[in-house]
Amino acid sequence: MTTSESLIAAAQRLSARVGKLKFGPPVTHVYNPLEYASAAHELYLRRYGNTQRRVIFLGMNPGPFGMAQTGIPFGQIAAVRDWLGVSAKIDKPRKENPKRPVLGFDCHRSEISGERLWGLFRQRFGTAEIFFREHIVINYCPLAFMEKNGRNRTPDKLPPRERERLFAACDDHLREVARILEPEWLIGVGDFAVKRAMSIFAKSAPPRTGQILHPSPACPASNNNWAGKVSAQLRELRVWE
Repeated sequence: MTTSESLIAAAQRLSARVGKLKFGPPVTHVYNPLEYASAAHELYLRRYGNTQRRVIFLGMNPGPFGMAQTGIPFGQIAAVRDWLGVSAKIDKPRKENPKRPVLGFDCHRSEISGERLWGLFRQRFGTAEIFFREHIVINYCPLAFMEKNGRNRTPDKLPPRERERLFAACDDHLREVARILEPEWLIGVGDFAVKRAMSIFAKSAPPRTGQILHPSPACPASNNNWAGKVSAQLRELRVWE
């Protein structure tokens, strides 16, 4: 198989595996974009995962107005449609929370994290094609978790038993992605992602692991010159010159 086909097959296996997991209260709704937004996700991998990559940027899990809508990690709609050039029909999750409807590319809410992340890459590299020559962005966990009122619940807040089964599947997938792409660097976007990466690859050869500041507005340090701070972090790691 080609690199893209291998990544798509790995994502399909992950989707099937996590699709069998059960999650209890306070989680009432679980969205799996690898399932209902598979067309967009596979288009992303075919276009931008077609060769090995020097750097993987690793996010946590889908945001309600990003990957949950578009199927693309940090998938702020304008960035995905206009900069990545990816657009596809998005179906509905099996059980939809009325407070967090999936509208696909018709969603008018913007994911600030994705806006900042892809905005930095656009500013530095100009075109998506140049950025993806050496980089790719993936998420550790493919599932979005919501409470009845629509509140997002991150994977690290799940009960230990649920978290253990989920992380086992996600760890295996990340190992497979690293085997396929053979990256030099695995950069966690935020604390959670780098901790998962370090736990998996601590005793292995490359990829080396590093961390950048998460672009979420919930992180106070990110609301003042996030792009400048992250660029400095990547230069200090010598990921970027």
